[in-house]
Amino acid sequence: MYAEVALCLPFSRTFLYDISETLELPARVKVPFRNREVQGFVVGFQEDKPADLELRSVADILDSEPLVRPDVFELCKWIARYYMAPLGEVLKGALPPAITRKHVERFEAVELPELDVRHPVDLTADQARAFKQIIDGDGFKTVLLHGVTGSGKTEIYLRVVEHYLRMGRTALILAPEIGLTPQLRERFTDRFGSRLAILHSSLTRKQRIDEWLRIYRGQAPIVVGTRSALFAPLPNLGVIVVDEEHEGSFKQEEMPRYHARDCAIMRAKMAGGVVVLGSATPSMESFRNAEEKRYEYVQLPGRVEERPLPEVEIINMREEYARAGKQVVFSARLFAALEDRLERGEQAMVLLNRRGYSMFLLCRHCGFSFECSACSVSMTYHRSISRLLCHYCGLTRKPEASCPECASEYLHYVGEGTEQVEARLKELLPSARIGRIDRDTMRHLRDYESMLGDFRAGKLDILVGTQMIAKGHDFPMVTLVGVIAADGALSLPDFRAAERTFQLLTQVAGRSGRGDTPGEVVIQSYFPDHYSFQMAATHRFEAFYAREVQFRRAMFYPPFTALASVMILERSRGQARQLAGKVGDFLDGARSRSIRILGPAPAPLEKIKRTYRHQLLIKSASRTELHRVLELLRDHLEQKKIGPTRVVIDIDPISLL
Repeated sequence: MYAEVALCLPFSRTFLYDISETLELPARVKVPFRNREVQGFVVGFQEDKPADLELRSVADILDSEPLVRPDVFELCKWIARYYMAPLGEVLKGALPPAITRKHVERFEAVELPELDVRHPVDLTADQARAFKQIIDGDGFKTVLLHGVTGSGKTEIYLRVVEHYLRMGRTALILAPEIGLTPQLRERFTDRFGSRLAILHSSLTRKQRIDEWLRIYRGQAPIVVGTRSALFAPLPNLGVIVVDEEHEGSFKQEEMPRYHARDCAIMRAKMAGGVVVLGSATPSMESFRNAEEKRYEYVQLPGRVEERPLPEVEIINMREEYARAGKQVVFSARLFAALEDRLERGEQAMVLLNRRGYSMFLLCRHCGFSFECSACSVSMTYHRSISRLLCHYCGLTRKPEASCPECASEYLHYVGEGTEQVEARLKELLPSARIGRIDRDTMRHLRDYESMLGDFRAGKLDILVGTQMIAKGHDFPMVTLVGVIAADGALSLPDFRAAERTFQLLTQVAGRSGRGDTPGEVVIQSYFPDHYSFQMAATHRFEAFYAREVQFRRAMFYPPFTALASVMILERSRGQARQLAGKVGDFLDGARSRSIRILGPAPAPLEKIKRTYRHQLLIKSASRTELHRVLELLRDHLEQKKIGPTRVVIDIDPISLL
């Protein structure tokens, strides 16, 4: 008997090993590979082996029973096929790191109490209609729950989960970021108690294994987690909720490059369950699928208790510049509104989607800017550590007193980040209690929970932050949201720039006025007439979609095409250009009339971590045809012994930078 083993290495093929016993698939094993032992999964068996092939034997069987459940195994195989990822790597990602047979054998099961759920609030008419549509019928379906911010989507999630629990089925709730899990955990624990398990990367290794085993042994029929919780070993899955389904963080940017939202739909389809995609600003792809009747569509057009949506005002920063004679961080209107909230004892949030103190350091004499030596980006100044920092590779350097190019002393710190906004507010409003949330201050989940807890408890007056504060949070005392440098994302060379800007503005605006006092939003922009701002100001998603969809259709971008990125990574610019040319020539010879290829060309960020990057974009009206061409490319690269660390294939890419 010979075992087909998918190694936990970047190989798309399986390898044959001699094995003395038949195992239940997919069995986790250790096998000799070249001059070492590696982990892999037995994914099939063969009776015969190719002639003249000397096989080595499986070295060790790691588990007494397969830890990857059959339904998760089928999902992993689908992910490996669709995203062209090594099956062994996908299966490895389905298990908590470092889990062993001893962990499984030592786990002690406990008896779950009777399900006793009390509803603290009644559903509104819109919520009741949405709930009924979601649970109606049998079998698989996908429902797009499009509800404005504050419309009570979470309460619908809770009711739907309860419905499927009473049917003896399980539930999975996916959040786009770790920072959103504490609020969901609190809501679901209040309602369902110990039936809940949490899965995300901020748990310790032991916590992650313990939570996973609770799910595996049937002790936790409800799971709340981030992207990787997609693989939770839930039996008899009834419903998957994807909260904030539009968020790009559901797409994994390293191998395997899967999109958790789309994989959740496939997992529910395999389980005969329901998927609920919730958002105030649905992705263009999801809304298009609803238009085409592939998804059921449910709308929550108003906030609970008939609370009004916040008034939004757009400030033209060109006029502010002309009035002040210099660039200012806070417009007069925003600063007056912040002072007013302090006097009234209400809370405010200020969003700037850039961390650090200043964007870059510039020589005004010769135009030199301090760039990272390993990446083709400017270094950001962080005053807290008195260093210039690269946000891509982490390289730091001390700011110099004079320009290294012309020896001029006319060095100027340009632009502002959240660190500077916090410092300015503390200077201008000395009595205000101010907190900041960004990747620099939030080292651990407990830092995030502590800061949000203080803000919710009224211990802070103003919360400054990046997009981490923009979505999902419910702060009843917040009556003002200010947005600084709202146009930043519009300058990026990405066809999704307008969509991301609209989503961010709409989401952060939704944090205002969720309590009894109406809210307002002040957006500062140098391009106030851009349709992203105008339609975010009036909360008109359908109008934004109608405008944006014209551009997407004309330029043949998703949701009207299937898209793939091929990224070439080399240590020298010349090698990257040369290999990209060869890949481009192969694709030109393999493509059909339905395939369009852009490139090869240097990526917008040409160098990251001392690696040069060239890119091709492949568009096709036929997803089948796109996969055919990419599979030919993958086979060609394997024949030429060009590994996936040098040529990266990304299906349905989110970032094109």
